[in-house]
Amino acid sequence: MNDTLTSDVIGQRVEVNGEHATVRFSGVVPPMAGLWLGVEWDNPERGKHDGSHEGTVYFKCRHPTGGSFIRPNKVNFGVDFLTAIKNRYALEDEPEEEGKEQIVTIGNKPVETIGFDSVVKQQSQLSKLQEVSLRNCAVNGPGDKGGIAKACPNVRSIDLSKNLLPSWDEVVDIADQLKHLEVLNLSENKLKFPSGSPSPTGTFSALKVLVLNRIGITWTEVLRCASRCPVLEKLYLVSNTIVISERPTDVLQTVKLLDLSSNQLIDENQLFLIAYLPRLEQLILSDIGLASIHFPDAGIGCKTSMFPSLQHLVLNDNRISQWSSINELDKLQSLHALSCTRNPLTESSKDAQTTRQFIIARIGQLRTLNKCAIQREERRGAELDYRKAFGNEWKKAGGHQDPDKNRPNEEFLAAHPRYQSLCLKYGAPEDGELKVQQPFLLKNQLLTLKIKYPNQLDQKVIEKQLPESMTIQKVKGLLSRLLKVPVSELLLSYESPKMPGREIELENDQQSLQFYSVENGDCLLVRW
Repeated sequence: MNDTLTSDVIGQRVEVNGEHATVRFSGVVPPMAGLWLGVEWDNPERGKHDGSHEGTVYFKCRHPTGGSFIRPNKVNFGVDFLTAIKNRYALEDEPEEEGKEQIVTIGNKPVETIGFDSVVKQQSQLSKLQEVSLRNCAVNGPGDKGGIAKACPNVRSIDLSKNLLPSWDEVVDIADQLKHLEVLNLSENKLKFPSGSPSPTGTFSALKVLVLNRIGITWTEVLRCASRCPVLEKLYLVSNTIVISERPTDVLQTVKLLDLSSNQLIDENQLFLIAYLPRLEQLILSDIGLASIHFPDAGIGCKTSMFPSLQHLVLNDNRISQWSSINELDKLQSLHALSCTRNPLTESSKDAQTTRQFIIARIGQLRTLNKCAIQREERRGAELDYRKAFGNEWKKAGGHQDPDKNRPNEEFLAAHPRYQSLCLKYGAPEDGELKVQQPFLLKNQLLTLKIKYPNQLDQKVIEKQLPESMTIQKVKGLLSRLLKVPVSELLLSYESPKMPGREIELENDQQSLQFYSVENGDCLLVRW
């Protein structure tokens, strides 16, 4: 870069020794001779001052140590999109033989060329590109008008993260030339967004996935940019300090996935503003500081009209500490998958398995919890254990085995909205089931079980007392020693008087008898 810079450099994005910055000043800084650039660093710890020198303010920074003065020849202003894509892809082709000549005819005149085949080959390769990654390639704009459309018209996916694009206008100029563009990643670019209403033209007419992580975008700017994406399905907005300030109207209506993770200013009330996006199926709210969830439009046992299509909700790394928030999730009409790891509610308990069971029991339609599928038998076991664990509390609140007398108070129903439905599903808990109230003490309870051998009629039926916490692997070890049969050959299942004619396999050696809801009086079936 020479010493004849103009004011056009102001606002441009630059790279210096791997660090990114924005040019805020260009000129002389007395008493130092020559031309200087004043830059504001993305990383304020990289700077030395706030844009002033010896009492004179040359430019302003958001951070008191965010600025520096740098000589122009130390700065990389980047390259245009087409140059970057040629550097990244075309030059990876095998080189032509050095000095190879070819005769071509231009008009009526034969002309000798060197490397002509290489140029044709590179152009052919660029035109075939569909996925392009230019992350951290110092891209600063589109380049010559029409050049992108001519060189690589078939691109469908672009990663332009961590580049030197100064504004949304440059993004638009690039996208205008890529009519098939479906995926665009602009993360870690410090873009200046337009303040007025966008042009009605369909710049991103085919775009389905837009990634805008860590770019400092506001919610108003999100809506303005997304209005140019009529078929957008996935929108990622991680770490932008976003505040949801208005309800989307005629925008984001096609979005199926929305990621708002690590936006710490979002609260429960702001979520109500996006609660009526008609096609939203997956909502990612990790690390936003969320402490509670409530759907005020729906009473106990009713479904909310909010988030009508939401199937997958991610709440990891938040501050949820009350079971009431889990109860509220049962109000969602379509929720099938939930992730809620590293919350006080899930971390405070010493028994992760019991916590998992209680979440499953409280959300009736859940099929996957923390990326682990909920099998039919796990749900049955979770609901039976939940029903048993809170049975005494239910009785004290007015619950009764006689349906005509079963009237638990409102406080109990608010704390356990699904309990009555579980009583209808499995029957009200009997007095004999409620001798031990605390679920954590159930581990120490001994089960009296019959043991049968369906394929060995000469073996007598025996009775054994086994702790509920005993794993299937240890049960097999006990039976192996008793029967003189290798553990690897044993297959276990059980049947219960409560489910006549049904046999349940004990297929996971690491799980306990309690996990499979084996109870007193049940019968273990042993085959080999």
